[in-house]
Amino acid sequence: MLLAAEGLPNAEIARRTGTSRPTVVDWRARYDTGGVRALEDLPRSGRPVEIDEIDVVVATLADAGRPPARLGVTHWSARLLAAELKISFATVARIWRKWNLQPWRTETFKFSTDPELDAKIRDVVGLYLDPPEKAVVLCVDEKSQVQALDRTAPILPVMPGLPERATHDYVRHATTTLFAALEVATGRVEQTCLPRHRHQEFLRFLKQVAKAYPRVELHLVCDNYATHKHPVVKAWLARNPRITLHFTPTSGSWLNMVEIFFGIITRQAIRRGTFGSVRELVEAIAAFIDGWNERCQPFAWAKDADTIIAKAHRKSTSDTRR
Repeated sequence: MLLAAEGLPNAEIARRTGTSRPTVVDWRARYDTGGVRALEDLPRSGRPVEIDEIDVVVATLADAGRPPARLGVTHWSARLLAAELKISFATVARIWRKWNLQPWRTETFKFSTDPELDAKIRDVVGLYLDPPEKAVVLCVDEKSQVQALDRTAPILPVMPGLPERATHDYVRHATTTLFAALEVATGRVEQTCLPRHRHQEFLRFLKQVAKAYPRVELHLVCDNYATHKHPVVKAWLARNPRITLHFTPTSGSWLNMVEIFFGIITRQAIRRGTFGSVRELVEAIAAFIDGWNERCQPFAWAKDADTIIAKAHRKSTSDTRR
């Protein structure tokens, strides 16, 4: 109608809008008859709608999304709910898509019970957002039980229309433990791989980190693993006051940014790798971290302590179980 108001002929309007000339003529006739209101959708022929979408949504969410006990299942499927409501499963699927309902999905969560939860969050997040002047902040942790897996047949490379393919079965040679310290300001990683992850190995890695950053104040973010608080480790820290450990809350190791790096190295270097021995695995880890340190960038921490604390506490309701 706007193009017609500009005086364009029907054929030109059809060309610009990607439709046909009879369609343009039809819509102009509707406008001439009833004005702008005539351009709205008109009633269509066909059987009237018999299913109320709200009924399907309510049935999906009733009893916290749990089907009746007589069905013996933990969650609805489109076909099961359709049979229960005596409608087609395609209708259920369509309504679920419209209302963004996904009963087949599940996620996990955990609330920390640490009595010092707020203080530890503020301590760690404060190091990220406002680190001490002339100090280095490092996130330290171990990735234990990294397996050296060797596939029983060579991996088939990626091809047009086909992903990389590997055999389902494998030979498990042994494991190693990756100790890593992520420098918050740069993203650089200091690492070593050791057979075990006792307090002896952790102390050995602490000494390696201290040697890598000489004559500078170090603040290390760690989780609550027992080896990090071993008396031998505490005694060594007492003799090296320039190094301070900051502990994440119980069940709050997600505050440790080195966990982000562990996820990256798992996806990009370990999970799809083939290793004939632990030595090959260790060499692959070292090669990845060498490359990482050449192209590394710092992770940007976006949430302040108040925002995290507001979500970290379990909300009290009449049904909350203590």
